[in-house]
Amino acid sequence: MGSIVKSEEEWRAVLSPEQFRILRNKGTEPKGTGEYDKFFVDGTYTCAGCGTPLYKSTTKFNSGCGWPAFYEGLPGAITRTLDPDGRRTEITCTACGGHLGHVFKGEGFKTPTDERHCVNSISIKFASES
Repeated sequence: MGSIVKSEEEWRAVLSPEQFRILRNKGTEPKGTGEYDKFFVDGTYTCAGCGTPLYKSTTKFNSGCGWPAFYEGLPGAITRTLDPDGRRTEITCTACGGHLGHVFKGEGFKTPTDERHCVNSISIKFASES
């Protein structure tokens, strides 16, 4: 766990029920329903749970997967953990442990890292550069 530690009750007090389901209970929002899937504006994406900066808009790309996709997070902001079944790698906010989604490698996207961070929109918030 990261540097921001709260009890379940404290998280429930600051998150909506859907944010709690996804960030704290590792849920997934339905494909194509998130507000940031087709959103492309200059700025920074932060953790919806704790406000830690996670991604720059310059690393976001249209993967067509139905969730926001990024090819890399800010240094030290994202923790990777292999799922128990070994099939996927979960990504969480390093600061608070909030579930963001999963990262996939080697899918052939023309990005500098050949990675796709598949992120739930509800797990992040956007801050414009202007």
